[in-house]
Amino acid sequence: MDLRAILMGLAFVAMWSSAFTSARIIVGVAPPLGALALRFLISGLLAVILAWLMGQSWRLTRAQWRATGIFGICQNALYLGLNFVAMQTVEASLASIVASTMPLIVALASWLWLGERLRPIGYAGLLAGVIGVALIMGARLQGGADPLGVLLCVLGVLSLAAATMSVRGAVAGGNVMMIVGLQMLVGSVLLWPLALAFETPEITWSWSLVIAFAYTVLIPGVAATFVWVLLVERIGAIRAATYHFLNPFFGVAIAALFLGEPLGPLDVVGAAIIALGILAVQRSRVRLQ
Repeated sequence: MDLRAILMGLAFVAMWSSAFTSARIIVGVAPPLGALALRFLISGLLAVILAWLMGQSWRLTRAQWRATGIFGICQNALYLGLNFVAMQTVEASLASIVASTMPLIVALASWLWLGERLRPIGYAGLLAGVIGVALIMGARLQGGADPLGVLLCVLGVLSLAAATMSVRGAVAGGNVMMIVGLQMLVGSVLLWPLALAFETPEITWSWSLVIAFAYTVLIPGVAATFVWVLLVERIGAIRAATYHFLNPFFGVAIAALFLGEPLGPLDVVGAAIIALGILAVQRSRVRLQ
């Protein structure tokens, strides 16, 4: 990795991890599913326009359409939908830590059900991830964290992991930004009926809401995805995935900085253990290539 790749990776992690903090601000004063559906509508249209300007086409292969549908359902409607609802009662730092375990869940499921082999350091990383999550969950639940909200976060990350495993390699063939935009629009279409049926459109307007929503649309929604695509093209998906080990640190730090969320010693220790576990698993996979 050269300096440019390192800076791109750090920028991606910062933008991606900050989404939980901006989402926490939004769901405190606006209906979560409606806000998310509107975010996907705007972000999806922007991504499609950007893809068109990049010369990409909506004529996708069958595998790409399948990936678009699966990610639209599992990543956007389920993973982010469940997280937005959960963050009405769960702190952004906890939601970000749960979400950061996705690479560990994928690695564990690949080992158990797909027979994917890891080096010893990879198995040690999986064990470290479990220990880190147990430390944080135990401390937070004892501290009064909403069990239902935590359960929704867990179900959300399991849905994202399932989507990631089911579409491995399916986006090969170009038009990646177009796929990103279309899967956001799929998520928007799925969420609107739920928002209209189960939510009351009561919004407490403020500048913080407007800024948080605009930030969520433009930065985590479009910019982070665009940087990720460029990073994968530059250094490959396996090496790019190693940056996920920074998500627990960035997610907790950003929530503490902008929302004033308290940090306990077990939060710091647990996040560090999870980060090292993710790094160990990814390093194991790099060596196996």
